[in-house]
Amino acid sequence: MPLIVHRLPAFSDNYLWLFHQPGSRLAFVVDPGAAEPVLQALASLDLDLSGILITHHHPDHVGGVDSLLHHTAVPVYGPPDIHQTTHSLVDGDQLTLDGTHFKILGVPGHTLDHIAFFEAETPLVFCGDTLFAGGCGRLFEGSPEQMWRSLSRLAALPPATKIYCAHEYTKANLLFAQAVEPENHAVQKRLKQVIQLRNRAQATVPSSLAEELATNPFLRVTQGSVRQAASARGLPSGGTVEDVFAIIRHWKDQF
Repeated sequence: MPLIVHRLPAFSDNYLWLFHQPGSRLAFVVDPGAAEPVLQALASLDLDLSGILITHHHPDHVGGVDSLLHHTAVPVYGPPDIHQTTHSLVDGDQLTLDGTHFKILGVPGHTLDHIAFFEAETPLVFCGDTLFAGGCGRLFEGSPEQMWRSLSRLAALPPATKIYCAHEYTKANLLFAQAVEPENHAVQKRLKQVIQLRNRAQATVPSSLAEELATNPFLRVTQGSVRQAASARGLPSGGTVEDVFAIIRHWKDQF
């Protein structure tokens, strides 16, 4: 049966994800940048924390780990360079938690240590700050080439895959997507829906990979319309797909 996933808002725009199997009290949290939302959810849902999953080392993703471990000593699954990690995970690893099977995808770009957790049955992916609804993460450590390869791996997952990203950036991302592809009717329709949701203070994630393939400019850099937008901003004749991605990402940084 599909996982049950609870959305836990934190800070100004973060989402932490708490999941468990139907009928099980064993719960796992993804990227707990703060402990209090997790502890409150565990108490209200009558769940027991059984493990912590980490996608990368930024403070808004690991800041609550020590406090959670103070309350309950549980395994921490994540990149090897995070000091709280007890079970190191790298690209290609498999992880089974209370009957839920994850494949680990190395997705560097936002950071060099970034991983994603893909679960095929639902299907879903906890992708941290690599892929956002309508966008992608900034390149703090990796190169445009690395990020494009990482996004390409995520884009190859089943179209029905639910994208559990870590931030509520969708409205701003789709405003940028509209600037890149002003004639993309799917972007226009999605932006309208997102604005309505945000006006009611409702979340816009998770999305589906199918939605992202139709509207996310960072998954669409092979499309002629996105290449044309990059050309208008200095893409040289014969520029590669990676060059298109780099120009669009730099444009978003200034948007």
